[in-house]
Parts: sequence; structure tokens; C-alpha cells
Amino acid sequence: MRVLLVGGLILWAGGQAMAQDGGAAALPPAVTIEAPLQPAVPAEDSDPGLPSAMVDPLAATPAPAIATAPAEATATTPAPAAARRTDLYSIVMHAHWVVQAVMALLAVAAFVALVIFIHKTAEFSLAFRRLTRTARTLAAASDLAGAAAAVGSRPGPGAEMIRAAQAELALAVAEPALRAGVRERTSSALARIDSAAAQRLRTGTGILASIGSLAPFIGLFGTVFGIMNSFLAIAETKTTNLAVVAPGIAEALLATAIGLAAAIPAVLVYNICARRLARYRHRLGDVAAAAERLQSRALDRLAAVG
Repeated sequence: MRVLLVGGLILWAGGQAMAQDGGAAALPPAVTIEAPLQPAVPAEDSDPGLPSAMVDPLAATPAPAIATAPAEATATTPAPAAARRTDLYSIVMHAHWVVQAVMALLAVAAFVALVIFIHKTAEFSLAFRRLTRTARTLAAASDLAGAAAAVGSRPGPGAEMIRAAQAELALAVAEPALRAGVRERTSSALARIDSAAAQRLRTGTGILASIGSLAPFIGLFGTVFGIMNSFLAIAETKTTNLAVVAPGIAEALLATAIGLAAAIPAVLVYNICARRLARYRHRLGDVAAAAERLQSRALDRLAAVG
């Protein structure tokens, strides 16, 4: 029994050993993949005394080149426009010559309107002063001969009216045949004096009317040309940046502003002159009517005397 027990143990141990050997033999052998060795490149700054096999291959690997933009792409990029000052003087100096010519023309027109305004103010003041003085003289006179002697050779349309009425009365006194048409001839002479005085005072107001009507259109022409010039600048620079567009638009709007600045005062001065001229002619008509009344009284006295 012992022999059989010992033999069974031996057989069992041998079977276990064979089973272990068979399991190991069934597994596939492990494969190890190794990276290929790079050839050793000697570094420039390495020690020449060391063998090439001891040089780190990673240290000899060149650094990748940094990609740079091609020169052609940089050349085609539009350069930013030069910065411009935003004051009015710089805008005018950097404007196109056509826009500058428009601005200069409008500035001259505004100056002419100012000169006419100053001249007409002084002229109307002097005319009203003379007319007021003549009206007072005529109101204080008792007859036409006394009024004509009082005004003498005084300048002004009022004094001319008194002298013209007295001249017609003197002709009627000298020639009784002329008395029938004295009033008509006197009225005609006074109307011509009134028309001539109004024409003298109206001189220059036509220029004001022309400036007031044409200056906005001249400024509009400068505006249209300035905007067209801005579009051309956009086409040349191939950019819609406000730094490129804004100067041309500012030039255009400045031309319009100068046109309005010339037209608005010209229209105002023209209206002022028209109102003052109408008032002057009304007062001159009063002087003419007073002179005609004095002449009519003198003619009635002559007719009564006989």
C-alpha cells in the first residue's frame, strides 16, 4: 500500500509538471519592438575627444524652421494712410485743387457780400438823414419858393424834387400858356427823380441776390467733387477704412458749409436792403406830395389873380 501511495504521488506530481510545461509552450513568444537607432552625428560644440557613439542623437537633430510670410504678400498689403489733422486749416490745405478753388470763390463771394452790406448801411443812413432834413424844411415853408430857397443847392432827391417843382412853377408864371400842364409835367419830373434815387440805392443788391442764389449750388459742386475724390481714394487704396474716406468727405462738407455761409448772409442783407429801400421810397413820395401841394397852391393863387 505504501508503495502504491508513493507511486501515485509521483505520477500526480509528474502530471502537474507536464501540464505546466505544456501551458508555457502554448503561449507565443513575446516580441520586443525597438526604435531604430539614428546614426550618431557629432555635435559642433561637443568635445572632439569623445567618440561619436556617445553623442546624444537628439541634440544633433536640427530645429524646425519657422515659416515666414512671403515677401510678395507683405508688399501687396496697403500701407496705412498718413494721419491728418482735423482742424479746418489742414482740411483746406489737403483738399483737392478743384475743391480749394470752390472754397476760394465762395470766400470771395462772402467778402463781397460783407462789403456791400457795410456800404449799403452807410449809404442808406446818409440818404435817410438827407431826406429827413429836407422834409423838415419843406414842412416849415409857407410856399414853394421859400422851400426852394431854403434847400438851395443841397444834395439829395428831396431837394431835387423841390427845385424841379419850383422850376415848373416859374415857367408857368413866365408863360401863362403853360399853366394847364404844369401838374402833369411836375409829376413826371418827380417820378423820374424818385426812380433815379431808388436805382442808386438798389445798386449792388443784384450781386447779393446772385450770391444768395448761386453760392449753395457752387458749394454743392464742391461737395460732389469731394465725394467723388473720396471714392477714387477708396479704389486706389483698396480699403474702406474711415481714415482714408473721412478726409475727402470732410473736404466736401466744408465746401457746402462755406457755400451756405456765403449765401445766408447775402440773402439776409438783400432782404434788409429791399425793406429799407421800400421805406425810403415811401418817405420820398411824401416829400414829392408835399412839394406838389405847395405848387398847386401857388397855381391856384395865380389863377385867382388872373
